[in-house]
Amino acid sequence: MSIDFSEYVSCLSAEDHEHREALESSYHEASRVMSPRGLQNYLEGMRAMCTLGRGQDLVLTYVQEMPGVVKEVGEDVIPDIVEALMKLSSHTSGTVITLMMANMPLAAQRLGDAEVMRGYLKLLHQLAGKAPRGLRPMMEVLDELLSKLTLGGLRRWAMWGAQAHQRDLDGQMAYFGLNTESAKSVLQRERRGTLFIDNQRRLNFYLRALWARAFLMRPTAGDYETKRGLKPFIEDFQIHIPDAYDPFRGIDGMEIYRAAAAHAAAHLVYTREAISGEQLSQAQMRFIELFEDARIEYLAYQEFPGLRKLWLSFYTTQPGKDDEFGQPHEMMDYMLRVTRAIMDPDYNDPQPLISQVAGEFRTKLEADPYARNLSWMAGVDFYNRILALAPLPSVRILSDWPIPYRDDNRYIWEFVDNMFISQGDDYIPEQQGPKRRYVSVMEFVDEIDSEMTHGNPDEILVLSSELFPYEDDLETTKSWNQMEGVEPVSDPYHYHEWDYQVQLARPDWATVIERRQGKADPERMDEILVKHKPIASRIRHLIDAMQPQGIVRRRGYEEGEELDLNAAVRAMIDIRRGIMPDPRINIRITRHVRDLSIVLLLDLSESTNLKIGDLDPDDEGYSEQPSVLDLTREASGLLAWAIDSIGDNFAVHGFASDGRHDVQYYRFKDFNEGYNDEAKARMAGMKGGLSTRMGAALRHAGWHLTQQAAQKRLVLLVTDGEPADIDERDPQYLRNDAKKAVEDLAMKGIHTYCLTLDPNADRYVARIFGENNYSIVDNVERLPERLPNVFAAITG
Repeated sequence: MSIDFSEYVSCLSAEDHEHREALESSYHEASRVMSPRGLQNYLEGMRAMCTLGRGQDLVLTYVQEMPGVVKEVGEDVIPDIVEALMKLSSHTSGTVITLMMANMPLAAQRLGDAEVMRGYLKLLHQLAGKAPRGLRPMMEVLDELLSKLTLGGLRRWAMWGAQAHQRDLDGQMAYFGLNTESAKSVLQRERRGTLFIDNQRRLNFYLRALWARAFLMRPTAGDYETKRGLKPFIEDFQIHIPDAYDPFRGIDGMEIYRAAAAHAAAHLVYTREAISGEQLSQAQMRFIELFEDARIEYLAYQEFPGLRKLWLSFYTTQPGKDDEFGQPHEMMDYMLRVTRAIMDPDYNDPQPLISQVAGEFRTKLEADPYARNLSWMAGVDFYNRILALAPLPSVRILSDWPIPYRDDNRYIWEFVDNMFISQGDDYIPEQQGPKRRYVSVMEFVDEIDSEMTHGNPDEILVLSSELFPYEDDLETTKSWNQMEGVEPVSDPYHYHEWDYQVQLARPDWATVIERRQGKADPERMDEILVKHKPIASRIRHLIDAMQPQGIVRRRGYEEGEELDLNAAVRAMIDIRRGIMPDPRINIRITRHVRDLSIVLLLDLSESTNLKIGDLDPDDEGYSEQPSVLDLTREASGLLAWAIDSIGDNFAVHGFASDGRHDVQYYRFKDFNEGYNDEAKARMAGMKGGLSTRMGAALRHAGWHLTQQAAQKRLVLLVTDGEPADIDERDPQYLRNDAKKAVEDLAMKGIHTYCLTLDPNADRYVARIFGENNYSIVDNVERLPERLPNVFAAITG
């Protein structure tokens, strides 16, 4: 893409070719990591840096460093950074602003989250007003500061220096440059034990090794006004974990991170439904949370026994002399002891009630850990019984759980709409829209007049087989569903998606729903063969060459099924003459039988409605130009006719998407159907719309192929563009997911080949499908010359 930088960078002269080449190089790098919207914000920020009038260095630094920031925390922070730098321009010099911009990638890498990054920008603005002389020396030692401090620690260190040296300008510069003992002393005091950003990748692998699935973790921007800091929490299926942990009673920060990450992940894995909080006090909820935490931990260490030792160590360790948690409240002490008793069957508490409650709960866990309201009943019962032994403290004390790895449990109370039902190893989110109800014949007959005749029913009645009306006329062949029903909508299929940034798969991230499109005149598909008769003739010759040859005998093998008499006679003559004979005297018999199943997968996104040609939409004759959809229909018609003529087992499917929750999958012809008028009518009626979530569609097409008993399987994708969807702004995300889908199918023995209608597809399609696994067909006349690559090279 060619960009005229003069529109955005007026502060550079037209003759400054060196700087303009640097701008263009950085822009190409940015285009690889940003969406179109992000690129627009990036260019507008370039214009803003130029209008500040603080020199070319600031503009060039912004252009070169911003892609690195986007790689770390995403493109949404670009407007925030631009706005922050523009505000700072009225407080400090252009050299300092340039230095800040140069350090942005470092800050993004060390802070690791967009929200934390915004907190860092806010801190810079505060320091510009309170200690402007300290900004430059602070930028020069920022690497050391962020390697030892969290954002909260950095804020307190900086504000202490700004307050202490409010009127001492030289002292400000010395403090913020770490050249005074007070600066080093405060730095040491605020230094945290273990930083999350240093161990995030290790924790990801740790959880992946336990449950063989990916968990998204983000650091929280904690201020740590108290030494306990913030608690972990789960929100939108993401684990938010403190950005640092100090050692706890001899347990180092890394062990706390392992315990916290495993505990939060256990909530996500073993929580099947929300716990009702109706008619409960806050105190009762804290007691229910105690038993729910014990339940999910029980399930986790039943599967991974080492987790019991990890979690139990937090309850068996003794507080030191200067322990920051202090002596717990009497009620909190009972709660800690009952937690230990549940986890450790060998522990005998001096209070009989504690051992009794723990024993009863363990018995129920062993019987059925997924019993409905198990934690609710146990928590309320313990709450009522323990009040006789200790007074009830304030909710603040009950909420301040003195074990650092436990989360705040908002996940089990507040996010009811995000809960899911588990069936074995598959987690299926609750579906919106019509509910399916499996009914008997009599109930179906009673309800059919009221529920089956409109297009958006409240519920869908399902029978195990078609029901035919009773008529005296025996020629009646239409079922009730055919006469009164609507086109069926399938159950949802859930597939993971590959997140290239964390190099892990998001489990059950995309939902595929099979739908039907309308029908049209089947003769429209036959007219394609008439219209392209010369092309069909050329395809016919290719088909004849690819037809199975039956039994083939090949001579010249040392081992084989038959003896080659002529070769055997020559060998005997050589032996009589004393010459070493040729041992290749056998014939090998090969049976050439094509055992191939193919899914012809069509991209039916909105872009297929675009016209092909050079006319402007306002010009006369524009409507008569063929569309990409017309080319797709013609190509699929010729391919379907060719595959059907060869005799291979094939299906014709299509797809479009409206976000990750609604990937629409259309089945025009299935494997068990012939290429007849019914299939042709559905193909003739295909329409384009929505977006292109290619990875999920490829995985679903692969699933259909795994149901076919064939030695070779092929997904033949016909598309007009690269993967894209409305809910994903990172252009690399869906490309990498599609590439991963192709790799996953290859591991299952399913080959993927792409026929792309985009003449400019070389820049992305080779990275997704491989160098030799795609062909560009920008007009239907080129289809015959591509077929040998598709069939002969792939299927052999």
